[in-house]
Amino acid sequence: MLGNLDNEVIFKKAFTDKVVFRTFVKDVLGIDFEVGKIETEKKFNPKIGYIDFELDIYAESVDKRICIEIQRVEYDHHFSCFLHYFLMLIAEQQRNAKEYHIDQTVYMIVVLTAPYTISQKNGKPILDEVLLLQLNPQNLKGEIRDLYGHQFVCLNPNHPDNDTPKQIRDWLDLIYQSIHSPERPVLNTQNEGIRKAIELISFENLTPEERTKAKNKEATRITVAKIENRRNLEIAQKLIALGLDNLTIAKGTDLTLEQIEQLRNIKE
Repeated sequence: MLGNLDNEVIFKKAFTDKVVFRTFVKDVLGIDFEVGKIETEKKFNPKIGYIDFELDIYAESVDKRICIEIQRVEYDHHFSCFLHYFLMLIAEQQRNAKEYHIDQTVYMIVVLTAPYTISQKNGKPILDEVLLLQLNPQNLKGEIRDLYGHQFVCLNPNHPDNDTPKQIRDWLDLIYQSIHSPERPVLNTQNEGIRKAIELISFENLTPEERTKAKNKEATRITVAKIENRRNLEIAQKLIALGLDNLTIAKGTDLTLEQIEQLRNIKE
């Protein structure tokens, strides 16, 4: 039986292992990364920008810096925060630079473990398994000029896509099945990193201390989610009373359109 990769303790145990980290990065980004020190809850001192942000998992080599974020659906509306983290990792290199030159290529991978609840600006839902942001300019013909190479990748296994490359699909299967079918996962154990991750998060390999920490994290997450959802429901009720439409309310509360319609029916 697998530990749940939706749990911060379990996720960090797996992805702070150097074999898992290196293989995951290679499969997702297509780059070879010599892993040095892997840090968790990474902060920069002094702060960068106006947000005292913290990175779940962070590592860097001489020429690259890579961070991995895991976020649940309750927080996936914070794409602006992810973008801020990404850009600040780039900007932070200017502190000691004598010229406007960035020595390290920055990569950020965000893993979302539940379906999106947000939509595009036009109201259409986001249902992508893999989203990519690359900071390179392009000309009017759409030809990309490889100047920077910084990349931001967002992964969500809840929106499967036939076009997702096999090497990324294997990791998304690991994440999804650890949550939804941990007792009978069907995974690619030929992949060294996935095989190592399975070993690390197998329930029998978790120490009593890790099991306790994982339970405490889950209890805290559930409590916070309930409080946040209750606040969103209260706000939605007030916005309904003001006559706002469902789409506007959804954007302001992160509730689904179905939840908002249910609130309208209750009030009626």
